[in-house]
Amino acid sequence: MNSALAAENPLSEPTVVARLATSAAAAGVLLDRLAEVFDSSVAVVSSYDSGKGWMVAIHFNEPPNETAVRALVALAAGTDVANTVAFERLAARDWVKESIESLTPVEAGRFVIHSEHYRTSVRTNRIGIEIGTAFAFGTGHHGTTRGCLLALAHLLKARHPRRVLDIGTGTGVLAIAAARALRHPVLASDIDPRAAAVARENARRNRAQGVTVICAAGLGSRQFRDRGPFDLVLANILLNPLQRLATPMARLVTPGARIVLSGLLTPQASAALAAYRQKGLVLERHVVLDGWSTLVLRAPKSSAPLPRRRKRM
Repeated sequence: MNSALAAENPLSEPTVVARLATSAAAAGVLLDRLAEVFDSSVAVVSSYDSGKGWMVAIHFNEPPNETAVRALVALAAGTDVANTVAFERLAARDWVKESIESLTPVEAGRFVIHSEHYRTSVRTNRIGIEIGTAFAFGTGHHGTTRGCLLALAHLLKARHPRRVLDIGTGTGVLAIAAARALRHPVLASDIDPRAAAVARENARRNRAQGVTVICAAGLGSRQFRDRGPFDLVLANILLNPLQRLATPMARLVTPGARIVLSGLLTPQASAALAAYRQKGLVLERHVVLDGWSTLVLRAPKSSAPLPRRRKRM
């Protein structure tokens, strides 16, 4: 998912972690908001299932000003959430790496997302996708990523798309999954240059040579037009950008193409669906996991020009 931070340099000095408990549905939204507030040179933001509920953790490179941290959390998530933040001083260990290594592999259909720690445990009849432990996001545990992988696995039972686009690629998990399963080129894009760099590294790590990663905002770049039209689009971002992208996305797909939308809290699903129904797409499947929705939409089988707006008299 887009808008998360990468930990390029594992923590090696005594440090401080700020933690707060939240729901599964709120964890992803809170992670995105806090990642925009805290620069990666200062802190690494991650979320994980503690076994007793979801936690959001902020690992600081140096002891922080706790009052300032609470103020920043309040800015991102509100005063009530800021008041629940608990600080803990940690010994000199690579906490980000250890926390990700401790996450068990995630299975979604034929796909298994795992860290280096579980490299040898993937069964031969599964497609293993390894995410480096230097990255504090995109591990596949979030309901949006799992929902997209399940939707992709289901689609590939009956379809074999030749041109695939992954928008808001994050760590590149979905692009790598599509490229490994289909053995066709996949174009992946992200608005964040750090995420694009992470996706390229993960594509290299997984020998997904067909994945091309670009850094782009929106879908106006010539690279989208040159590589399209697309038979399958994967877009795991957020409601507002999904709504804005409805028109350009509909213009980039082939007749009968599938579009997979995620990054949506379940109550937001109808708002996203409404934007795409206006472009002639219909709902084919709805996956709900941990309070998050993934929508599989089908484009019309015959392409028709978009309706013109009536001029006001």
